[in-house]
Amino acid sequence: MKKLLFILLVVASQSAMAFSDRPTADMVLVKKAERKMFLIKNDTIFREYNISLGKQPVGHKQKRGDNRTPEGLYTLDFRNRQSKFHLSLHIDYPNQQDRLRAQQLGVDPGGDIFIHGLPNGKNMPLVYEGVDWTRGCIAVNNPQIREIAQYVSDGTPIRIAP
Repeated sequence: MKKLLFILLVVASQSAMAFSDRPTADMVLVKKAERKMFLIKNDTIFREYNISLGKQPVGHKQKRGDNRTPEGLYTLDFRNRQSKFHLSLHIDYPNQQDRLRAQQLGVDPGGDIFIHGLPNGKNMPLVYEGVDWTRGCIAVNNPQIREIAQYVSDGTPIRIAP
């Protein structure tokens, strides 16, 4: 019994050390034209992902329903536990500048922009791979969003570049 308890303690401490050794991103960078997302720690890229964007990927999001992914500096501010997609990390679009621009245009800026996995119940990654299919979100496959969620904390800045 003592030997089993010892083994369990060793395994638990090794798991805790592995978890604490895992880097936490201090910035997420999205390059829309390259369809790439990078997790960065201390100015060093430590993870890279292929991404899908909104159905109209060129240009900054202007209004609700334009199917564009926003561009600029935002924050990943919370995780949507009720998402219809496999995990989702909320991007705090629209920011004050986006709201002002939309007001000047007389339009609703939209919102509900996330980094997320595939639609729940549709785990067919090849159907979505290499296709811009979202309404403005940034999408990856399900194993990738699970990994990203482990490396990214709420409050992490995200820069979305053209």
